[in-house]
Amino acid sequence: MLTRKIIFSVVLNLVAAAQLRAQYESTSVFNFLRLPTSSHAMALGGANVTLPDDDASLLMQNPALMSNVSDRSIGLGFMTYMRGIKAGNASWVMAQGERGSWGVGVQFMGYGSMKETTVEGIEMGDFSALDMCISGGYSYVLTEYLSGGATGKFIYSKYGEFTSVALGVDLGLNAYNENRDLSVSLVAANIGGQVKRFGDHRESLPFDLRVGITKRLSGAPLQFSFTMTDLTRWSSSDYYSPSGTVSFGRKLTNHFIVGVDVIPMKQFYLSAGFNFRRAFEMKAAGSSHGAGLCFGAGLTLKKVKVGLSYAKYHVSMPSFMINAQYTL
Repeated sequence: MLTRKIIFSVVLNLVAAAQLRAQYESTSVFNFLRLPTSSHAMALGGANVTLPDDDASLLMQNPALMSNVSDRSIGLGFMTYMRGIKAGNASWVMAQGERGSWGVGVQFMGYGSMKETTVEGIEMGDFSALDMCISGGYSYVLTEYLSGGATGKFIYSKYGEFTSVALGVDLGLNAYNENRDLSVSLVAANIGGQVKRFGDHRESLPFDLRVGITKRLSGAPLQFSFTMTDLTRWSSSDYYSPSGTVSFGRKLTNHFIVGVDVIPMKQFYLSAGFNFRRAFEMKAAGSSHGAGLCFGAGLTLKKVKVGLSYAKYHVSMPSFMINAQYTL
């Protein structure tokens, strides 16, 4: 009975968060939180929440996935973005008892040094900009196949003399049947708001309600992933288009992300993914070469795991991410 109450409470909070976000649409801040923290997830489109991997960095994509991570695992990740802009993350996951796991993580995005000028163009000096998020989470195996998790976030941004602080929460559920190689997840990410504003206007966090499924084919080295994102955002104003109009079919497909893994052996994988929304928005912005496509590979050597991925997040240049994990 207690387990059912816990499951019901988590689902109720996920739905309530989705309804709350749908009631008001505004420009969000802290959008670096949308970037992937796992190279494997990045190679499958960026927003995957169902990977049943032993990957500590996935705690920042779905806290329920910590249940699959080995005890005392530490992960590091680094991602290139635009010229002069770098992103990175670090994570630590540790088991607690037979059913629990807890973890901490840090994400950052550094924008380098920029010139500060007046409205007349007079240089006043240099300033720097930084986004950072510190996370702490816990996951629990509710039943034989179902895990739930929650992560609290302290989010900080500093752009020159302007700073903002926010508090957020991620809630996640993951149903994983190892015998059938099937994983299904529901995640409500970035629930919360600003504690300290940049100015007078309060801005929202980039809330994202995601559902996904990952299934490995029986007797074949293929694993397919399907993810739907931004399930509370269906207005045409949520999509960048020069014409200003987006058809219903386009609005629907722009919520889809698909990916496939080729796993010839347990220690190695090759991945490819396609993010429909990213492809649409980047093509609308003038980039049509490889928009939406993602690729990656990973290797496991005893206690060490390494992953590398490629994707395009900006029209100016591609992005690469490398992840490394070590289990003590």
